[in-house]
Amino acid sequence: MSSNLATKLREGTKKAHTMAENVGFVKCFLKGVVEKNSYRKLVGNFYFVYSAMEEEMERHQQHPIVSKIYFKQLNRQRSLEQDLSYYYGSNWREQVELTPVGKTYVNRIREISNTAPELLIAHSYTRYIGDLSGGQILKNIAQRAMNLSEGQGVAFYEFKDIPDEKAFKATYRHALNELPIDEATADRIVDEANAAFGLNMKLFNELEGNLIKAIGQMLFNTLTRRRTRGSTELATAE
Repeated sequence: MSSNLATKLREGTKKAHTMAENVGFVKCFLKGVVEKNSYRKLVGNFYFVYSAMEEEMERHQQHPIVSKIYFKQLNRQRSLEQDLSYYYGSNWREQVELTPVGKTYVNRIREISNTAPELLIAHSYTRYIGDLSGGQILKNIAQRAMNLSEGQGVAFYEFKDIPDEKAFKATYRHALNELPIDEATADRIVDEANAAFGLNMKLFNELEGNLIKAIGQMLFNTLTRRRTRGSTELATAE
């Protein structure tokens, strides 16, 4: 039985993907304007989101559906810890806190893990496939924009346990397509992926104030004026 979920997810989240790339914070990022303070706040939120997602995926690693898409080599918690230590120093745990949207995101992950664990697949797909697809582009932009020394503050984008990212994405998509699920479950997973994109957009919007404060309203307006088809979206379609 083939669920064809990979195609459904790609097609069903296209609009949300484009909308996410047209959020001001992301447009500025893709144009090479990254401000350290708002960026490290994003990394802090990601730390809590990925920790929750990875704990819950691990908790359900024997689940008949979740187990098929549980790839430990994707885990980002450790790399986010490295980055937070770089941006905040060794006492980063005392400084990093969840923003209101971050809390909503984490609560959603915990909630579906308890009520409908198969929906965790939507969150895994939304974050990890994006990270694998656009990660190298974003890593290079971040390094240049924040003037980071090689390998500093960008561990999040480095998948050391995945030597061939393109081949891994093919494996991941094949696993999605082979999931033992019916049409209705596939549709619910696509809906949840769209909700996950929505949460990511709200996370970025939350940081906009910090960014504007740092670069000024005029520059922000100039950078975000036009709607663009982002570069990471093209990479995801590979």
